[in-house]
Parts: sequence; structure tokens; C-alpha cells
Amino acid sequence: MGKENIKVQARNLTKCFGDLKVLDHISFDVRQGEFLCIVGPTGCGKTTFLNCLTKIYDITDGEILVDGAPIDCRKNNISYILQESSAMEWLTVEENIRFGLQIKRVPQTLLKERVEEMLEIVGLTEYRHYYPRQLSISMLQRTVIARAFATYPELLLMDEPYGQLDLDLRFKLEDELLKLWQKTKTTVIFITHNVEEAVYLGERIMVLTNKPTGVKQILDCHLERPRDVADREFVKIRNEVTDLILSLIHI
Repeated sequence: MGKENIKVQARNLTKCFGDLKVLDHISFDVRQGEFLCIVGPTGCGKTTFLNCLTKIYDITDGEILVDGAPIDCRKNNISYILQESSAMEWLTVEENIRFGLQIKRVPQTLLKERVEEMLEIVGLTEYRHYYPRQLSISMLQRTVIARAFATYPELLLMDEPYGQLDLDLRFKLEDELLKLWQKTKTTVIFITHNVEEAVYLGERIMVLTNKPTGVKQILDCHLERPRDVADREFVKIRNEVTDLILSLIHI
């Protein structure tokens, strides 16, 4: 991996809560425009890891770099989507999507283009004037994801955004997510407990260990898109990731 292509670098990332070490010297790189999925055993610290990247938690040791400089959520264009919907209840779908663009003072012409583009990709054009309370769970997530991508962020951090959805809805929203990622060329770090989801979405898959959490292995996932969950190579990678996680559970 050439240094000129690296967007995010974590070096010896460590987080302790008192005497409890949760993250233990985690190091990895993420390429510019890459879709990296992160999996691991239940309770291994995946969300803590993401909270360190978003600076919700201060790290105990190590460093996180974006474009070679310490991560700065005020300077870097970073969006994040957490497990719970963060749609603003007092704004319509369209106003939710406009929100980040207005904060960043995007010119009106471009703002309108971006909003229409996002509404179309996530299939919410006809629901643009609806409020969150009038939407289904899947529509709420589409709204939040469209808002996150509307600013064309340089880095998008996602923490199990589809955990509450059934399988059919997950696949549909995953396809919409991939369209947005390919359109914006955003670098995505996506945390999930669902191995099949990780193989369906990711270009690489990072497997975390039990606490204190480290990196067990990073696997390449260079399958053609759109991906077929029944494809032999897809199943092979899914089984390899699953076996890695199971080996950690039995340690």
C-alpha cells in the first residue's frame, strides 16, 4: 500500500478505562476511498474503537492520523452514523439532508443538486416533506445515510446502522449504501456483527480479537460487484472470517 494512497492511519491505538485495558495497541491503515469492514466477537470493543476514531473518547496511547496529520473533527470532513437513528425529529426528510450542507455553507445551486441527488439514490423523493415520525425504520436510516453522504465526507464512520432491520431490507439498503459510496468516493469504516454483511460490502475485512482488543487479521475481499452471497468465493471468504471469530470465542 503506497503511502500516497493512505487516508487513515492508526498507530498503537490504546484505550483504558481506569485499570481496564479495552483496546491494545491497534495499528492499521485505510486507503483513500476504501470500504473497510470491521468484525469481531460480541463485546470485543468495536464501538469503543469507533468512539476513539470519532474522538468521543480520548485515547490513552497511540495516534490516529488523517492524511498524515492528527485527526481533527473540526477540520476534517467526517460523518458518522451510529446504531440509533439520528434523524432530527423537527425537520423533514429534505431538511435533514440539507442540514449538513447548510452548516458547511455550500452554495445554494450545489446544495439543491446534492439534495435531489441523495433523495433519488435512497428512493425518498416522494417522501421529502415527511417528518421522521411518519417514516418507517428503513426510511429513517435512508434519511440519515443520505444526510451523511450529502456533504461528500472524506471519511464516514458507521456503527451497525442496519442492526434493527430484517434481511430483505438490509440487502436493499446495503445496495443503496454502495451506490452512495461509489458516487462520492468516500472512505468508509463500517462496523458490523454480521459477517455476511461485511463480505457483501467490504474491500477488506478487519477481524478484532477479544478484550483487550487487538487486530487478529485483515483479509482482502476483491470480489466483483454486485456480489452474490451464494457465489463459491463469497462463501469461502465468509467461512474464513467466521472461523477466525469462532476461534477467538473458544480461546
